[in-house]
Amino acid sequence: MKLLLRRLGGLVLAAAIGLAAPVLAAPAPVGGYKVVKSYPHDTRAFTQGLLYRDGFIFESTGLQGRSFIRKWNLETGAIEAERTIDSRYFGEGIVDWKNRVYALTWTDQVGFIYDIDSFETLGEFSYPGEGWALTRDDKRIMMSDGTAFIRFLDPETLKETGRIQVTDNGVPVTKLNELEWVKGELLANVWQTTRIARIDVATGRVKGWIELAGLLPEAGVRGDRDDVLNGIAYDAAGDRLFVTGKLWPKLFEIKLTEAN
Repeated sequence: MKLLLRRLGGLVLAAAIGLAAPVLAAPAPVGGYKVVKSYPHDTRAFTQGLLYRDGFIFESTGLQGRSFIRKWNLETGAIEAERTIDSRYFGEGIVDWKNRVYALTWTDQVGFIYDIDSFETLGEFSYPGEGWALTRDDKRIMMSDGTAFIRFLDPETLKETGRIQVTDNGVPVTKLNELEWVKGELLANVWQTTRIARIDVATGRVKGWIELAGLLPEAGVRGDRDDVLNGIAYDAAGDRLFVTGKLWPKLFEIKLTEAN
């Protein structure tokens, strides 16, 4: 009995001097934005992917039988090129690479390769699981699949070369959706929220959040299941960041503000 008491006493002492679970880091800070300018956006566009290139917005949309890829003039809204996706597929995100556009589908595990000027089909590629969004830096493509993981793809073969799990305060961040590479950070919409995560791709850690709830009334939407925030594009030469949402009447150029 004395031996048992001594052991119990040792456990109590160990707890008292701090042999407890480590304290997690604080959650990532939340920053805001200010609107610089707004542009018209097609309310029929169920936005899945968005990118800026040479003065034009390239946009991919979803919904069965309503999916398309479009190139349009940012200033005038004029459509320069468009391709309707086969009605069998639910379109998802896109990314540009050299003279090509890569496009995902949601659950069919097949993607398409198009010529960036004509949108003529150049080929197909496959991947396991769902396809949600794509972006790139100068060396690799990044892909979301609706989970907390970001996949890295070889831009020439489109084969997976690695992946990271995205976390905030040690907790996985799921439903990662539309992606954009901005100044060495990966920005990601989180589906059915009004926030964009700023992700360190070396660690998967969320460095900060961008809260965009105030854009909903400015866009004239409620942010229900369908008309949620989704779509990020960046003009690196002009240092301009654009955001929009599914079925929104406006696309916004914004400047980020620091967390309070």
